[in-house]
Amino acid sequence: MGKIFTEIDHNLQSWLSQQQIFFVATAPLSADGHINCSPKGADSFRVINPKTVAYQDLTGSGIETIAHLQENSRIVIMFCAFTGAPQIVRLHGKGTPVFQDNTDYPAIAKLFQPHPGERAIIKIDVQRISTSCGYSVPLYDYIDDRDVLDKWTEKKSPEELAVYRQKKNQLSIDGLPGLLS
Repeated sequence: MGKIFTEIDHNLQSWLSQQQIFFVATAPLSADGHINCSPKGADSFRVINPKTVAYQDLTGSGIETIAHLQENSRIVIMFCAFTGAPQIVRLHGKGTPVFQDNTDYPAIAKLFQPHPGERAIIKIDVQRISTSCGYSVPLYDYIDDRDVLDKWTEKKSPEELAVYRQKKNQLSIDGLPGLLS
Protein backbone atom coordinates (compact mmCIF):
# COMPACT_ATOMS: atom_id res chain seq x y z
CA MET A 1 0.00 0.00 0.00
CA GLY A 2 0.95 3.66 0.15
CA LYS A 3 4.23 5.04 1.43
CA ILE A 4 5.68 8.48 2.07
CA PHE A 5 9.27 9.20 1.00
CA THR A 6 11.57 11.99 2.14
CA GLU A 7 13.33 12.13 -1.23
CA ILE A 8 13.39 10.61 -4.70
CA ASP A 9 15.81 7.71 -4.38
CA HIS A 10 17.47 5.86 -7.26
CA ASN A 11 14.73 3.21 -7.53
CA LEU A 12 11.95 5.80 -7.63
CA GLN A 13 13.88 7.93 -10.14
CA SER A 14 14.33 4.90 -12.38
CA TRP A 15 10.60 4.08 -12.17
CA LEU A 16 9.60 7.69 -12.94
CA SER A 17 11.89 7.79 -15.99
CA GLN A 18 10.17 4.69 -17.43
CA GLN A 19 6.67 6.21 -17.41
CA GLN A 20 5.37 7.51 -20.74
CA ILE A 21 2.81 9.95 -19.33
CA PHE A 22 2.29 12.04 -16.22
CA PHE A 23 -0.40 14.45 -15.08
CA VAL A 24 0.11 17.97 -13.71
CA ALA A 25 -2.51 19.63 -11.50
CA THR A 26 -2.67 23.21 -10.22
CA ALA A 27 -5.38 25.54 -8.96
CA PRO A 28 -5.88 29.25 -8.39
CA LEU A 29 -6.43 30.62 -4.90
CA SER A 30 -9.97 31.72 -5.75
CA ALA A 31 -12.59 29.30 -4.42
CA ASP A 32 -14.53 29.59 -7.66
CA GLY A 33 -11.47 29.39 -9.94
CA HIS A 34 -10.91 26.46 -12.25
CA ILE A 35 -8.67 23.58 -11.21
CA ASN A 36 -6.43 22.45 -14.04
CA CYS A 37 -5.10 18.97 -14.79
CA SER A 38 -2.94 18.40 -17.87
CA PRO A 39 -1.38 15.25 -19.33
CA LYS A 40 2.29 15.43 -20.30
CA GLY A 41 4.60 13.09 -22.18
CA ALA A 42 7.26 13.13 -24.90
CA ASP A 43 10.28 12.55 -22.63
CA SER A 44 9.72 15.93 -20.97
CA PHE A 45 10.31 15.05 -17.27
CA ARG A 46 13.60 15.04 -15.35
CA VAL A 47 14.71 14.47 -11.77
CA ILE A 48 17.30 17.16 -11.02
CA ASN A 49 18.14 15.97 -7.50
CA PRO A 50 16.35 13.99 -4.76
CA LYS A 51 14.09 16.96 -3.92
CA THR A 52 13.81 18.78 -7.27
CA VAL A 53 12.19 17.82 -10.58
CA ALA A 54 11.42 19.68 -13.79
CA TYR A 55 9.50 19.29 -16.99
CA GLN A 56 9.35 21.11 -20.32
CA ASP A 57 6.26 23.26 -20.70
CA LEU A 58 5.32 23.24 -24.38
CA THR A 59 3.22 25.79 -26.26
CA GLY A 60 -0.47 25.09 -25.94
CA SER A 61 -3.81 26.78 -26.26
CA GLY A 62 -3.94 27.63 -22.56
CA ILE A 63 -1.64 28.92 -19.83
CA GLU A 64 -3.28 27.58 -16.66
CA THR A 65 -0.26 25.92 -15.03
CA ILE A 66 2.04 28.92 -15.43
CA ALA A 67 -0.69 31.36 -14.32
CA HIS A 68 -1.47 29.30 -11.20
CA LEU A 69 2.21 28.87 -10.31
CA GLN A 70 2.84 32.59 -10.65
CA GLU A 71 -0.08 33.21 -8.28
CA ASN A 72 0.57 30.57 -5.60
CA SER A 73 3.22 28.01 -6.72
CA ARG A 74 1.16 24.94 -5.64
CA ILE A 75 1.51 21.90 -7.90
CA VAL A 76 1.19 18.13 -7.89
CA ILE A 77 2.51 15.73 -10.49
CA MET A 78 1.01 12.25 -10.68
CA PHE A 79 2.46 9.21 -12.43
CA CYS A 80 0.49 5.96 -12.90
CA ALA A 81 1.87 2.60 -13.90
CA PHE A 82 -0.06 1.50 -16.98
CA THR A 83 2.25 -1.50 -17.45
CA GLY A 84 4.01 -3.75 -14.96
CA ALA A 85 3.29 -3.70 -11.25
CA PRO A 86 0.53 -1.30 -10.19
CA GLN A 87 1.68 1.95 -8.59
CA ILE A 88 0.81 5.63 -8.40
CA VAL A 89 3.37 8.27 -7.42
CA ARG A 90 2.48 11.84 -6.48
CA LEU A 91 5.02 14.64 -6.19
CA HIS A 92 3.58 17.64 -4.31
CA GLY A 93 5.56 20.84 -4.24
CA LYS A 94 6.16 24.44 -5.08
CA GLY A 95 6.59 25.09 -8.78
CA THR A 96 8.29 27.91 -10.64
CA PRO A 97 8.15 28.62 -14.37
CA VAL A 98 11.71 29.12 -15.59
CA PHE A 99 11.69 31.21 -18.76
CA GLN A 100 14.55 31.52 -21.25
CA ASP A 101 15.58 34.91 -19.84
CA ASN A 102 16.03 33.41 -16.33
CA THR A 103 19.64 32.90 -15.21
CA ASP A 104 18.79 29.30 -14.13
CA TYR A 105 17.41 28.40 -17.55
CA PRO A 106 20.61 27.26 -19.36
CA ALA A 107 21.59 24.79 -16.62
CA ILE A 108 18.12 23.21 -16.50
CA ALA A 109 17.52 23.31 -20.27
CA LYS A 110 20.62 21.23 -20.98
CA LEU A 111 18.88 18.28 -19.26
CA PHE A 112 16.30 18.15 -22.07
CA GLN A 113 16.29 17.69 -25.81
CA PRO A 114 15.66 21.12 -27.37
CA HIS A 115 12.05 21.61 -28.45
CA PRO A 116 10.98 24.55 -30.63
CA GLY A 117 7.61 24.66 -28.86
CA GLU A 118 9.06 25.08 -25.38
CA ARG A 119 7.54 28.06 -23.52
CA ALA A 120 9.28 27.44 -20.22
CA ILE A 121 10.62 24.77 -17.94
CA ILE A 122 8.58 24.11 -14.83
CA LYS A 123 10.89 23.49 -11.87
CA ILE A 124 9.36 21.92 -8.75
CA ASP A 125 10.81 21.90 -5.26
CA VAL A 126 9.26 18.64 -4.07
CA GLN A 127 7.85 18.79 -0.55
CA ARG A 128 5.91 15.51 -0.37
CA ILE A 129 6.52 12.24 -2.21
CA SER A 130 3.92 9.52 -1.88
CA THR A 131 2.94 6.27 -3.49
CA SER A 132 -0.39 4.50 -3.53
CA CYS A 133 -1.45 1.10 -4.80
CA GLY A 134 -2.85 1.85 -8.25
CA TYR A 135 -4.70 -1.49 -8.14
CA SER A 136 -7.60 -0.16 -10.22
CA VAL A 137 -5.50 1.65 -12.84
CA PRO A 138 -6.02 -0.21 -16.13
CA LEU A 139 -3.23 -1.75 -18.16
CA TYR A 140 -2.46 0.01 -21.44
CA ASP A 141 0.01 -0.64 -24.22
CA TYR A 142 2.21 2.31 -25.19
CA ILE A 143 2.38 2.63 -28.96
CA ASP A 144 4.29 5.83 -29.64
CA ASP A 145 4.50 9.55 -28.91
CA ARG A 146 2.24 11.81 -30.96
CA ASP A 147 4.09 14.15 -33.29
CA VAL A 148 1.21 16.56 -33.94
CA LEU A 149 2.55 19.35 -31.69
CA ASP A 150 6.05 18.93 -33.10
CA LYS A 151 4.80 19.20 -36.69
CA TRP A 152 2.61 22.21 -35.83
CA THR A 153 5.52 23.94 -34.10
CA GLU A 154 7.97 23.19 -36.92
CA LYS A 155 5.70 25.06 -39.35
CA LYS A 156 5.91 28.22 -37.24
CA SER A 157 8.73 30.73 -37.17
CA PRO A 158 9.84 32.04 -33.75
CA GLU A 159 7.93 35.24 -34.56
CA GLU A 160 4.75 33.30 -35.39
CA LEU A 161 5.04 31.34 -32.14
CA ALA A 162 5.44 34.62 -30.24
CA VAL A 163 2.28 36.00 -31.88
CA TYR A 164 0.37 32.80 -31.05
CA ARG A 165 1.51 32.92 -27.42
CA GLN A 166 0.62 36.62 -27.25
CA LYS A 167 -2.89 35.78 -28.43
CA LYS A 168 -3.50 32.51 -26.53
CA ASN A 169 -1.23 32.60 -23.47
CA GLN A 170 -1.64 36.05 -21.90
CA LEU A 171 -4.37 35.13 -19.40
CA SER A 172 -5.69 31.97 -17.77
CA ILE A 173 -9.35 31.06 -18.13
CA ASP A 174 -9.91 32.81 -14.79
CA GLY A 175 -8.12 35.96 -15.93
CA LEU A 176 -4.83 35.37 -14.09
CA PRO A 177 -1.69 36.64 -15.84
CA GLY A 178 0.11 33.98 -17.88
CA LEU A 179 2.87 34.92 -20.28
CA LEU A 180 3.75 38.55 -20.13
CA SER A 181 4.77 40.38 -23.30
